[in-house]
Amino acid sequence: MQFDFDKQRSLTDYVTIPAGTYLCRVEEVRAGTTRAGDERWSMKLVVAEGQHVGKQAAWDSLVFSARGQARARLVLQALGLPHTGVVQLEPHDLEGRAALVEVRPAEYQSPTGSVVRRNEVPYDGFHSAGGSASSSHDATAVAEGGASAGAGRPGTKPERPPRRERAAAAGDGSNDEIPF
Repeated sequence: MQFDFDKQRSLTDYVTIPAGTYLCRVEEVRAGTTRAGDERWSMKLVVAEGQHVGKQAAWDSLVFSARGQARARLVLQALGLPHTGVVQLEPHDLEGRAALVEVRPAEYQSPTGSVVRRNEVPYDGFHSAGGSASSSHDATAVAEGGASAGAGRPGTKPERPPRRERAAAAGDGSNDEIPF
């Protein structure tokens, strides 16, 4: 066997903020599909206040499938969007919304063999910024340069009726609803 102990491991590091919980705003949503054919929305999360304001926190995804339903509900609730019954949403409905988001670094090996390091959001890493987040998350946000939970956050969209109510008022009979 031959092994080169002098060879440097290739590392690409995309971590821009330290691990912690931050008030983040959804800056961009890209719609796509999973390999299984389920709809997936990839969300670019940007820190909305504190020491790291304006920096990308992470990319995270919502998958609209039977398996992804519980997490999608958790994320939509944290963002202040409809999350029970039959709802109708578009990717742009998430843009500008804010929530307390936990991020942590993760590494994986790319198909080329290099190691890629980036921030990820754990399964239960989204919490409402409207005052329902736990005090431990508030303390982490403050310790990491974020802010405690509260109403009237910069970057949050003003309250408006859920999409299904707006569609009903407009007489839209669309069947593109996502059941939750």
